[in-house]
Amino acid sequence: MNQHKPIKKAVFPVAGLGTRFLPATKAIPKELLPVVDRPLIQYAVDEAREAGIEQIIFVTGRGKTAIVEHFDVAFELETMMEERGKDMSVLEPTRATPGDIITVRQQVPMGLGHAIWCARAIVGDDPFAILLPDELMIANNGGTGCMKQMVEAYNEVGGNLISVLEVPEDEVSSYGVIAPGKTLSDTLTEVTGLVEKPPVAEAPSNKIISGRYILQPEVMRTLETQGKGAGGEIQLTDAMAKMIGNQAFHAVTFEGNRYDCGSKTGFVEATLALALEREDMGSEVRAIAERLLAR
Repeated sequence: MNQHKPIKKAVFPVAGLGTRFLPATKAIPKELLPVVDRPLIQYAVDEAREAGIEQIIFVTGRGKTAIVEHFDVAFELETMMEERGKDMSVLEPTRATPGDIITVRQQVPMGLGHAIWCARAIVGDDPFAILLPDELMIANNGGTGCMKQMVEAYNEVGGNLISVLEVPEDEVSSYGVIAPGKTLSDTLTEVTGLVEKPPVAEAPSNKIISGRYILQPEVMRTLETQGKGAGGEIQLTDAMAKMIGNQAFHAVTFEGNRYDCGSKTGFVEATLALALEREDMGSEVRAIAERLLAR
């Protein structure tokens, strides 16, 4: 196996205002809205930990301190639960080891690329992962999570990687799409270009970028001098496109399900899908869904 500098840091851009979910997000960060009984951010952090990530970097904004508090120790709650003989294991994933979580502020909403650049001092000279919590990635049948699949691929090829999913060709114009090069395996493909929301007839493939990245630290230097792109924002896709050809760049096709929890319908879909898979409620939820559909 090739030796590459390990991926131990992950950046989570969580500064967005969540306006699509108002009024629910007026006082609660969107990332803390529950999918069944776990906040959206918890799924992403658990996925990173499974992949061997040790340092969690939250790029936050005003009103987002509750995200950090979620991963703190709640003394009063835990004392009460312990005294009453409640199961404490449910809180175990919410306890961060001291020093594992670092926050930086994105004071002005200038795009995903700018949010990532805000973490440059913590990333330093290390390769790092990026997880967009809005993209809920669930492995098939309890299998390997998306970021772990990517880390395993990185350990083989190094360089930069993005997760991709195949979608029907008539949907490609809604996403960033890769131009594929050489196929290395069923799930690993060389990337020769990135195209943002191409017309269907001009799309180089039906493989869309799906919210997980492993990037080399040089991307920070690219973002440093990069001007504004689409929407008047500093776009991460533009910075990655400049790295293609200068560094190895591959796409990992995720073997699992993706839910777009940046939209209300995607959030409802994720909640229903995950509830149906739960042993403690799946059959009851299925009966409820069938009863509602029969109306």
